[in-house]
This record gives sequence, structure tokens and C-alpha cells, in this order.
Amino acid sequence: MPKQVIVQSSIEAVDIIDTPIPTPRDKDVVIKVVVSGTNPKDWKYPFWKDMSFNSGDDIAGIVHSVGKDVYEFKPGDRVAAFHECLTDNGSFAEYSVAPDWMTFHIPHHISFEEAATIPTAALTAAIALYVDMKLPTPFDPRKPVEDEKVPILIYGVTSAVGAFAAKLARLSGLNPIIGVSGRAGDFAKTLVDHVIDYRDGEDALVASVEDILAKEGLGTKVPNVFDAISENGSLEATLRVIDHKGGIISTLLPPKLFAKDGNNFKYPDGVTAINTAVPRVFSTHKDFGYIWSRYLGRLLEDRRLKPHPYEIIPGGLKGVLTGLRNLKDGKASAVKYVYRIEETGNITTGLQTDGGQSIGEPAGFRAPQNFRKFKNFPFVD
Repeated sequence: MPKQVIVQSSIEAVDIIDTPIPTPRDKDVVIKVVVSGTNPKDWKYPFWKDMSFNSGDDIAGIVHSVGKDVYEFKPGDRVAAFHECLTDNGSFAEYSVAPDWMTFHIPHHISFEEAATIPTAALTAAIALYVDMKLPTPFDPRKPVEDEKVPILIYGVTSAVGAFAAKLARLSGLNPIIGVSGRAGDFAKTLVDHVIDYRDGEDALVASVEDILAKEGLGTKVPNVFDAISENGSLEATLRVIDHKGGIISTLLPPKLFAKDGNNFKYPDGVTAINTAVPRVFSTHKDFGYIWSRYLGRLLEDRRLKPHPYEIIPGGLKGVLTGLRNLKDGKASAVKYVYRIEETGNITTGLQTDGGQSIGEPAGFRAPQNFRKFKNFPFVD
């Protein structure tokens, strides 16, 4: 019987279980997973919410079956898809499910590994830039002309979400693009016009931004900021560089919970601040999800958009825990971890520690008291 991975809330073990091939609902696409991607939220959701489930959402594979109302896909198609967060049949499995509107065809020259880097990160970047920040899309005739300057700062530009935001911003004609990064500075230079290293400290970061803007003839504050990190000091740094008179900022995590002093952190009245939540593409923003899933396929097909760099975690489903723990420990740098499901091989069901070793029932895990405030993550306000 096919297998799937249930990520334990402790992130100290996974449960490998037998699971039947899903039966598609009317608008579902059932996909035989060739490669699954992974994201930081894949360990954060189970850990913060103190619940164990298959938290993978990035699918690349072959269509197995479709629901009765699906007309764009058929068995045998090469597809990538965004699985609906916090629902059954996630991507850490031999078979996964996604709505048809969040599924797109993989161009011939794109590998399954490359395709698995795209859905969650690229769609998060898109909804942040074009829904929340209301910036012009690449196909908007109102996008900046060649000599028009519309600056944007992207904090965490070498993360998958940040990198896709930079690539999309470039296609939208935004410039200059200022990227804040750390040890992956060389990769950042391929994405943006100016790179700032956050490790030099907050004051140096602010001074660098002001210097860049002054040289560009753009004053001293940035009108558009996308914070793809939203913790560990990024919120405080971006507060100092955003234009307090009409600036707009999108964060991936809510400042009231992730700022150093959340109770007193506040944007000025002149700043529009939005906590971006990509799960809206499964509810209030289905049309956006439909359009952008297909547009991503087009951008890939004509090579205007490149996938994110990736690193294969060996062992297929047996490697899921390794990837999640690496993400939790901050080991990933400018790469997306992916799993080739065929590498799973023979596997024993039951709880597994890192490296696939079977273990007995672990001691019960309770999320730390200070994590209970994240119970309803993701937030949309």
C-alpha cells in the first residue's frame, strides 16, 4: 500500500503510515508524487499548532486521476501543484491531492526537482506583491517604464519566497531592487540591484538603505517593503526604512507575535501594513490562484522565470525529517530542500527518527506554553 509521512509536532520523529490512493473530489487532481518540496512552514505549523499531520504542500509529479469537473488535466500529465494547507493528503507521500485551480503543467525543459521549488514560495510572493501591496503585475500596462524608478526592499531576498519576489519585481519593472541577505550574498547579487548584509547590524543596514536611495535620487525612505523573514530583528529594521508617509509593507508573520516587543510594536499611521497569508488562494482568492498558477507555468515555459536552487535530501520519504530539522536549525541557505519519492525504497511503517530508524512510541509532546499563541496560524490580519 502507498505510504505517507505524518510529521510529529515535536519535529523529533515522523510516522510513516499506509494510506490508500486518494479518491478525487469533483475539482481535485490526484497526483503520483515524483518530487516533494519543503518549506519552513512545514515544521512550523506542526510545532506551533501542536498537531501531527502531513504538512508538505509542494507537489511535482504525474496526474493519477481527476475529479469529474476537472477538464484541464488528465492522467499522465506532468504537473506541479500547491496542496491545500492543513488538509489531508499532503505532498510528503506517494500520492497527494490538489485543487485543479492550484495545479499547472510543467514545461518540458523543467525537471520535477525544479518544479517542486515553485508552488508555495512563488504564489506567496505573488499574492504579497500584487494583492497585498497592489504593485503592477508583469502584464500590467501601468508598470514602470524604462526610466521610471519605483524602489522596493526585500528582506530575506535569498529565501525561496524572497527570491521569487525579487524575480517577479524585476518582471514588473520595479527598480532599484534592494535585497537584504546574509551568508548567501553572492546569490543575492544575481537577483537585485543592491545587496545589504543584515549581519553588519541594524544601524549599518539603515545607513546603507539611505545611502542607496540618496544616490538614486529617491530620498531616504523606501515606499515598498516585503519582509520575507518577519522575525529575529527584521521587523524592527524594516520599520526604520519604510516611508512613514505612504509606505506599504508586507510581512509573512504577524508583527504582534514576532516583533521583539510585540505588545508595543506599531507602524505609524501613514504606513499600510499587511500580514500576507497565501492560504487565501484556496478560499477568498481562488481566481488569483487560478490565474497565477497558469501564469507561473507560462513564465517558466518562456524562461522569463527560473526555479529556485534546490538540494536533494536523500532517502525520499525517509529523508523528510532530516530536511525539516535542517530548516528548523537554520541550515538551509539559498536552497529549497526537495525529496525524490522513488528513493524511499522499502520502508517500515511506524514512528521513525532522523535517518529512518524505527523507534517506539515517544514520550508525549506538548508545545511550549509560549507557542500556544500561534495556535491559529496562519493569520490573515
